[in-house]
Amino acid sequence: MRALDVAVIVLFLVGMPLLGVWIGGRQRSAADYFVSERRISWWVVCVSVVSAETSTLTVLSVPTVAYGGTMTFLSLAIGYLLGRIVVSFVLLPRYIAGNLVTAYGYLGERFGGGLRGTASVTFLVTRLLADGLRLFATAIPVKVVLAAYGVTASYWAIVVVLGLAMVVYSFLGGVRAVVWVDAIQMLWYVLGAVAVIVVLSGKLPAGWFDSAVDAGKFQVLDFDASPFTSPYAVLTAFVGGAVLSMASHGADQLIVQRLMATQDVRASQKALIASGVVVFLQFALFLFIGVMLWAFYRGANPVKDLKLNNNDELFANFIVRDMPSGLSGFVIAGILAAALSSSLGALASSTVTDVVQRVVRRPLSEAELFRQGRLWTVVWAALLIVCAGLFASFTGRGNPIVEQGLSIAGFTYGALLGAFLLGLLFERARQSDAVVAFVTTVAVMAFVILGVKFVGPDATPAIDFSAATATSKPLAYPWYTPLGVLATLLVGGLMSLRHREELPPEVVSRAA
Repeated sequence: MRALDVAVIVLFLVGMPLLGVWIGGRQRSAADYFVSERRISWWVVCVSVVSAETSTLTVLSVPTVAYGGTMTFLSLAIGYLLGRIVVSFVLLPRYIAGNLVTAYGYLGERFGGGLRGTASVTFLVTRLLADGLRLFATAIPVKVVLAAYGVTASYWAIVVVLGLAMVVYSFLGGVRAVVWVDAIQMLWYVLGAVAVIVVLSGKLPAGWFDSAVDAGKFQVLDFDASPFTSPYAVLTAFVGGAVLSMASHGADQLIVQRLMATQDVRASQKALIASGVVVFLQFALFLFIGVMLWAFYRGANPVKDLKLNNNDELFANFIVRDMPSGLSGFVIAGILAAALSSSLGALASSTVTDVVQRVVRRPLSEAELFRQGRLWTVVWAALLIVCAGLFASFTGRGNPIVEQGLSIAGFTYGALLGAFLLGLLFERARQSDAVVAFVTTVAVMAFVILGVKFVGPDATPAIDFSAATATSKPLAYPWYTPLGVLATLLVGGLMSLRHREELPPEVVSRAA
């Protein structure tokens, strides 16, 4: 057993929560707990945003994408940057200037409490599934490490330990602890990635780079792939990636909560746009690692040739078996860092301000909001642990886990973003129009994601609820959000035509 690796990992799991508690300090109010009274520097929030959206799905699975294909995944990052720019100038001014605690507060002011609650509950369910998947993904390298040392541990046991480490600093330190710990953890996992590149460079044969170029591994833009079924075709990546980013960074409380912790609108805009540049560079870093792993393993099949449980264990397998002692533990800790970026504060803030206050039908005092925030932090931690354990039954099947994570958002992101845009673009739209459009869109997207396949060389759409085969493929996941937005605007816009009178000016101006 490489005791040094274990010591580094344990030190990280114990030290990071304690550091978060120390940084967070004593929380005195709900505003301090949820948005840190808007006092955090923009560059810290920028790094925290990147860390929050990275997760173990990126660290483990993005190299696998390049290993089995090319670097076309990077084209999505270009779309992500475009989407961030739109959010910075269209949605952020309404959140920050409106002194809101959650993104869904805007929907409450524009439409009413019914849509605000509907959107918040949708966010909660989607975030539970997505973060349950990312917590499970974190257990993959831990299980590989323990197996290498002769220790057999179930995924359930691993996610319980990781979940407890995550809840400590979220519960005691609030969003200030979350943001600062995110920033430190990002630095950790980036340094770990650089260490992997240095070690791999000394193990690869001469001429590996030229071989990778000849094999097309460094291709970034794909103009030939079908835009309907390939997630990395140029049109799909740019348009789909941009709209997906608009939803994830403009309608998802996980990111919006961090942006609301900045001092003003300009600071939040700088944080968001800069995060797009950082994400592009980060994707490039991990995709490059995937190409290096392809050269190291000579393109071997991870499951058949290397006897791994699934493709996403490839990177972890290299770290454990081929990295020097001590450095291996440092890199594994970096992977854990990517996972422990906590969404618990976002889940708790949305639950308390958008749901609980509506259920109790009375304004909660500052002390009650603070107490409820901590209570729901613990509740959501327990639910995440259960969800992550259930995902363990799906290992070894399907696409890379990062694509599965992005696909989950496809069910609801279009409806969430569409509701915001409906309020901005259709002044006659009422709450009933928005709620019907929202629910209809979720149902439509479930049908599209689960039932629509493209078959044959001409990519003809067909309805088939069976699993995709070599001759039938689902719609590329970057299109899920744009399609959902169009459905919401179409249904909500048509329903708004039945109202002859526009909304009172004070309602429109309050939400503008």
